[in-house]
Amino acid sequence: MNNNENGTRHGNAGSGENRRPYGERNHGPQKRRRKRIPKTGEVRKITQERPRPKEVKPSEVRLNKYISNSGVCSRREADKLIENGRVKVEDEVVTILGHKVQPGQTVKVDDKEISPTKKTYILLNKPKDYITTTHDPQNRKTVMDLVQDVDAERVYPVGRLDRNTTGILIFTNDGELAQRLMHPRGQVTKIYSVELNKPIEQKHFYKLKNGIKLFDGWMKPDKIAMVDPEDPRKIGVEIHIGRNRIVRRMFEALGYEVEKLDRVIYGGLDKQGVARGTWRNLTEKEITQLQRVSRIR
Repeated sequence: MNNNENGTRHGNAGSGENRRPYGERNHGPQKRRRKRIPKTGEVRKITQERPRPKEVKPSEVRLNKYISNSGVCSRREADKLIENGRVKVEDEVVTILGHKVQPGQTVKVDDKEISPTKKTYILLNKPKDYITTTHDPQNRKTVMDLVQDVDAERVYPVGRLDRNTTGILIFTNDGELAQRLMHPRGQVTKIYSVELNKPIEQKHFYKLKNGIKLFDGWMKPDKIAMVDPEDPRKIGVEIHIGRNRIVRRMFEALGYEVEKLDRVIYGGLDKQGVARGTWRNLTEKEITQLQRVSRIR
């Protein structure tokens, strides 16, 4: 059988009857068409016709964060103020911890209006005979007496130093940072210069180095070293634990009395150039340093 006569095979493609008119689209496999690139003028026109982005409205803030940013206290302490009914929003008492403050609303703590302030960070070289508290019922000297000339609405000490302990004490109105620096799981390094009432015995030195048990748990310094080989009463201690009077108690447990205790390093910051009883503002680099070391691990 002649395939060209019956048109049943490829030969029909060349017959005059079945041949498609010139220019008519073939229904076979199609080639991908190239995407048309608009001209410069068209691109500009399309760009100009795009809608403008909506304006970003000020976001609402959790009440405890608002209080903390106002320099009143940390967020944790702010929660207690809220629960105790000492906080008002728009003159109405709020006791819900998750309450959010809308932009422009008035917030009061103990009927005193507050507002977020510029963050302030200072380093004080604390002298002896000053209590680390914001208020003392017995009218004793407090560290707040030493920072009265700070150019900020209110700052408060981060942590505590004993009355007779000297050295670095950080003040701020950044409640968020203060809370992280004081957190029990924090790893903020503190180095103390210790002077004992008598030379330490070698067996006691190594016992401290390996750790001792106190009434509130195990205590092992991160590092301990003799500061002056000629004077075994002077010792350097590095810790990150923040328990009350921990350095004094570890020596007292072995029969020693701490005559002088000076905090010389806090979170990598030193007090070089800061006279006893005076303070200075932290640099941006030092603030970043504290924010870095205060991350909870």
